[in-house]
Amino acid sequence: MKKKQYIAIFALTFGVMGLQSCLDYDQPTDDFNPNEISIDDGDILGDIDRVNRIDYQAEFTSEEVDAAANKLSSYLGMVKTAQYNMRGGKDKKPPVSHAYQLNYTLSEVYAQYSVVPHKDFLYGSELISSYQVSPSWNNGGNSPFTSSRVGLTPLLNHVAVDTIPEVKAIALLLYNYAAIENVDLYGTMPYNDFKKNKIDPPFVYDDMKTIYTEAKANIDDIVKCFRYFDSKPEWYKQKVRSIVNSLDEITSDKKHGIANLETWARFANSLKLRMAMHIVKAEPVMAKQWAEEAVKDGVIDDLKYEIGIYPSKFGGSHPLVEISEGWSDLRLSASFVSLIKSLQHPYGYSLFMKNGGALFNESTGQINVEQGAEVIGIRSGSYIGKGQEYASNQYIGFSRLNSLMMDQAPLYLFKLAEIDFLRAEGALRNWDMGGTPEFFYNRGIDNSSIFEGQTANAEQMKALLAPYKEVAAPVAYTYKDPTGTTPDIESVTKIGVKWNNNDSQETKLEKIITQKYIALYPNGMEAWGEMRRTGYPKVFPVLNVGDGDGSLKQGDLVRRMLFPNDDDASLKDIQTTGLKALGGADQQATRVWWDVNKSNF
Repeated sequence: MKKKQYIAIFALTFGVMGLQSCLDYDQPTDDFNPNEISIDDGDILGDIDRVNRIDYQAEFTSEEVDAAANKLSSYLGMVKTAQYNMRGGKDKKPPVSHAYQLNYTLSEVYAQYSVVPHKDFLYGSELISSYQVSPSWNNGGNSPFTSSRVGLTPLLNHVAVDTIPEVKAIALLLYNYAAIENVDLYGTMPYNDFKKNKIDPPFVYDDMKTIYTEAKANIDDIVKCFRYFDSKPEWYKQKVRSIVNSLDEITSDKKHGIANLETWARFANSLKLRMAMHIVKAEPVMAKQWAEEAVKDGVIDDLKYEIGIYPSKFGGSHPLVEISEGWSDLRLSASFVSLIKSLQHPYGYSLFMKNGGALFNESTGQINVEQGAEVIGIRSGSYIGKGQEYASNQYIGFSRLNSLMMDQAPLYLFKLAEIDFLRAEGALRNWDMGGTPEFFYNRGIDNSSIFEGQTANAEQMKALLAPYKEVAAPVAYTYKDPTGTTPDIESVTKIGVKWNNNDSQETKLEKIITQKYIALYPNGMEAWGEMRRTGYPKVFPVLNVGDGDGSLKQGDLVRRMLFPNDDDASLKDIQTTGLKALGGADQQATRVWWDVNKSNF
């Protein structure tokens, strides 16, 4: 492939964005406090059995539905905001840079997508190296769940929502999505107490297996509810569809004219499929059953069903643009760059071009790199400098995001590529996924780019990925730190891209997860989870692991985030039920339930 192809397709110019205070967020607070909602007489709060039950076959009059919708009007706005909060929303608004940075930096660092290139923060504690633990960073991953669940559980526990079961099913699906993301980070949580809108301590922590199995049971009821919707009277469907359209911030149903709840059903089944793969080592029989059920009933299999928050809809840009470009708070990691270079991924074809055409910019500043300016990442765990200017901190000169390519990138909850890679792995394990590993692997790559599906940029990148799929072997690459503070290291990527049926099962899995990792960017939560579960993709060892909590040895991967609590009541709850539910000490080295230390096959 000629370099000029990328210039023609992605010609860019760059503006200058001024530095601002970074980590300029408030300590995470709930946008909605359940106590601020006036509760109607007769409403039921905290009946967990009623919350879990979705009586989707019950029949109501038009007047009863209107009355329920009127009672729920303020709660429906909370559901809308809860969706924003699942990807960095704040103050009832779509995702913003400060909240997004708080929520996702640590998982992105753990996944080795990025490195924070300076250690000093005006509004947060220092981040000396990748595994240093500090409350202001560690607590951030908890905020998407905390801030979204307070917008969901009041509605879930409101008696009027039983009259509109589809709305209840949507809120329950969103609750479970956020809960699974959260428990995957920390290993346990008060899942049931939170679901029944319990506000005051003590809270009882549920073990992870319980959370997964109860979420799966919820999903099965949710899907039945959505599937039954088509059989309801036309007047009812019109009323409910209008309500759903008013609160929906994560589907493209209105754009594609999808008038039923098919997208939501596929969203639920896709979550079930993701959960199934997470537990494949802990519960292999259960994992197979869940995965096959999900696929049979319908997962995301078309771009129109993708789930995310789209800057093109809310008129903003991806928060990482400001975090990287405006504040200089993220730079690419050496591991991610090494992977891109070794496999010759199209994202990397701007390495040697001024304002070139893939996802990343070439290095800036005055660092002298052999053979001129190129993409160069920072080794994870490096001792970086202070300040956001290159004059005082040379790490600011390392490679950053190409802001114009990232500007309109969706904030995905689910993209088609992830589901295809899940199905590829399932088929590799001889599960019935509706196709072969090779088919889903190749289609996953086809739709793996950062761009919103069915757009000009996505189609152009898809064309560039066609020859990429034929890369049979990696090219030689050795990372050389231009600062001279870390040793040279040869790329750990030894596989190619092209599917080969003669490869071993382990090599095929490595290819699937490696391409899935690229497709997931910048979803560090899921990417880090897959690294923990499978050991792939292979990445450079993190330097200075000893800066963590002392539980990790050199070469170890951090296995979980520490509990995000420091108040007396929460600490007491952790001691009473949290540690037992976790099944280990509150340490970075403690494995969550599904993170079983055994071979992949």
